[in-house]
Amino acid sequence: MPMDKMAHLNNPESNNTKPKPRRRRSAAVRSGKDKPQKRLRKKQVGEFKWNLLLISLEILGLSIIAVSAIIVLLGYSASRFSGTSFFSSLLPFAIGVLALVLVACVFLIGWWKLRKWLQSHSELLTPILSLAFALLIAFLVTHDQFTLAYGNFRTLVGGKEEASRVTISHQVYAAYRRHSSTQLQKMISRSQEYQQAIEDAARSFNVDVNLLQGIAATESSFIPRDSSDGGRGLFQITQVPKTVLVQAHKRLGTEKISLENPRHNAFVGAATFKHYLAEMNGDLFLGLLAYNIGPANGGLRFIMQQYGATNFTTIQPYLQTLPRDYPIRVLSYSLAFRLWQKEGKLLAYEEGNNAIHIQRIGIPGLQNGL
Repeated sequence: MPMDKMAHLNNPESNNTKPKPRRRRSAAVRSGKDKPQKRLRKKQVGEFKWNLLLISLEILGLSIIAVSAIIVLLGYSASRFSGTSFFSSLLPFAIGVLALVLVACVFLIGWWKLRKWLQSHSELLTPILSLAFALLIAFLVTHDQFTLAYGNFRTLVGGKEEASRVTISHQVYAAYRRHSSTQLQKMISRSQEYQQAIEDAARSFNVDVNLLQGIAATESSFIPRDSSDGGRGLFQITQVPKTVLVQAHKRLGTEKISLENPRHNAFVGAATFKHYLAEMNGDLFLGLLAYNIGPANGGLRFIMQQYGATNFTTIQPYLQTLPRDYPIRVLSYSLAFRLWQKEGKLLAYEEGNNAIHIQRIGIPGLQNGL
C-alpha cells in the first residue's frame, strides 16, 4: 500500500470531509436584540393613543362651542328679524348668516395660531382650554336668554310642525294659568292612592306617566265612578278596540279584567291611549282627541278621512264640532303633575321668571324641555 494512502487512513480527522455546521445564536441573544424594537413600537402606539385622545377632547370642546354659538346666533337673529319683508327681515337675516360664517372662519384661524403657541408650552393646554370654553357654554345654557334663543331656533328649523307645537303650548300654558292652585293641589293629593298603578301601566306600555295622570285627572279627577255616558272607573273606560283588551290582558297576566279595579282600569287606559296615538302617527294632540272621541261613528280617523285632514294644522277648521279643548285640559293637568314631580310644588306661571322656567321643564309628551 502506498505511503500516502496509509497516512490518510491513520488520520481520523481526514475521514470526515463534511463541513462543521454553524452554531445558531441562542434565543437569549436574539430576544435581547428584539426587546428595544418592541419597546419602541409600544412607545409609538402609546404616543399615538395619547395624541388621539388629546385631539378628540379638543374637537369635542370646539364642537360644543360651535353648536351652541349657531343655536344662539341664529335663534336671536330669527327673533330679531322675524317677518316676511325682504329689506327689514329676509335680507338682514341672510347677512347675519353670512356674518356667522365669516366669524367662524376668523375664529378657526385664530384658534390655529393660538394652538401652535399653546402646544409650544404644553400639549395639554389646547384640550384643557377647549373643554374649559365648552364647560362655560354648558353653564350659560341654563340661563333664561339661551332658553329664549333655543325656542326661536326650534321655530326657525321646525317650520310647520314647530308652529303647531307652539300654538298648542301657548294654549296649555294659558289653561294651566287659569287652574286654581288649591283645586290642583287637592287633585294631586287624591292621585297618590293610584300612583303606583298608573306608574306600572305607563312603564308597561312605554308612555309618559304624567300624560296618563293628565288623562285620569281630566276623565275622573281621581274620583273613580260610573258616569251616565257609560264611562267607568279612573280613566272612564267606555268602548275600546278588542286589540286593546288583548294587550291589557297580556300585560296584567289576569284571566279577567275588572274596570272597577283601579290597576286594571289604568292598564286599559294606557293601552287605549297607546292605540290611538299609534293610529294618529304619533301626533299627541290628535291621539288625545281620538282617545276622547273613541270608536263611535268610526272615530277620529274616519272624520279626518271624511274632510281630507292629515294633521293638527289641517284638522283645525273642522274642530268646532269636536271636543278640541280636551287635549288642552289633559296637557295642562299633565304639566301640573310634572311640575309637582320635579319641583315639589305648583309654580304660579305669572310670577317672576316662572314662565321661562316652566317652559324649560316642558309639557309632557309635547315638549321635552332643553
